[in-house]
Amino acid sequence: MVGRRVAGAPGAVRGRAGRRLQEGCLEIMDDQPGTLRESSELLFSFGVIADIQYADLEDGYNFQGNRRRYYRHSLLHLQGAIEDWNNEGNIPCCVLQLGDIIDGYNAQYQASEKSLELVMNTFETLKVPVHHTWGNHEFYNFSRDYLTNSKLNTKFLEDQIVHHPETIPSENYYAYHFVPYPKFRFILLDAYDLSVLGVDQSSPKYQQCMKILKEHNPNAELNNPQGLSEPQFVQFNGGFSQEQLNWLNEVLTFCDTNQEKVVIVSHLPIYPGSSDSVSLAWNYRDALAVIWSHECVVCFFAGHTHDGGYSEDPFGVHHVSLEGVIETAPDSQAFGTVHVYPDKMMLKGRGRVPNRIMNYK
Repeated sequence: MVGRRVAGAPGAVRGRAGRRLQEGCLEIMDDQPGTLRESSELLFSFGVIADIQYADLEDGYNFQGNRRRYYRHSLLHLQGAIEDWNNEGNIPCCVLQLGDIIDGYNAQYQASEKSLELVMNTFETLKVPVHHTWGNHEFYNFSRDYLTNSKLNTKFLEDQIVHHPETIPSENYYAYHFVPYPKFRFILLDAYDLSVLGVDQSSPKYQQCMKILKEHNPNAELNNPQGLSEPQFVQFNGGFSQEQLNWLNEVLTFCDTNQEKVVIVSHLPIYPGSSDSVSLAWNYRDALAVIWSHECVVCFFAGHTHDGGYSEDPFGVHHVSLEGVIETAPDSQAFGTVHVYPDKMMLKGRGRVPNRIMNYK
């Protein structure tokens, strides 16, 4: 332990006084007070990665044919990210996987289960827990029932606030919250809670969601945003049910009262400044309205766009859309580690993911 360099702290060592604050999270203490400068305030770190979209296929292109996709190489990128996280001087306490873990092409080749197993086995080499978000490619490969019973369901990692039953999520959507460090709560949202993907076409929910989609998208091809005044209403997106938004409101109310800081995670972005208009959640405005009625949210992480994006909204919430692994060339990378301080978060990006300093409002 003695003599190990701490990332971002020149000359700093983690002495024997380093102690475990919570399973998987390390606080850096020092034997010589005053030597750690800024990093002495480091509370914890977590990893972020998005849109791996692995498939055992040669490189291809997106639907428009103008963006290269590295299907097979995305697994090597994941292995590189895991190696990096495992070897960081200050190991992250968890990793957020922001959805689209394998590509929809797997379904065409009857390779969905095999590809998922390969990626999940790779994740098992990571020394810390992974929280999995569900994106559209999960639903191209599997039904919602299948996902609920798969290793991609990490709801078992949730924290329950026993004396606040209204903060317990319903079984109708895939969402939960957890506390990686005192006074910091992470909330995973289900951006495909309203969706025509992954649900039985004879179900009332499918009918309801198809009605919403067609009301906003008159195009024959429902994945086509052309001519739409609200271009996010395409089939590869989804939205948040009122039930889930009510639950989110209850959790954020608890966090306000308890003076916690909150990080929210979703496959789909919800703030126009952090994404192209086509990639947003259907009812992103409803989600923003809930978040903006509370003081506690500091950051919102999403995937889906592949290009990445960032914006701070008028209420001081930082919206980070992470660059996608699938469109990352073999000689680059696309993941990051977020270092959390009492007054800010610092995203240390790798490859295509830029560094960002996000001060709390």
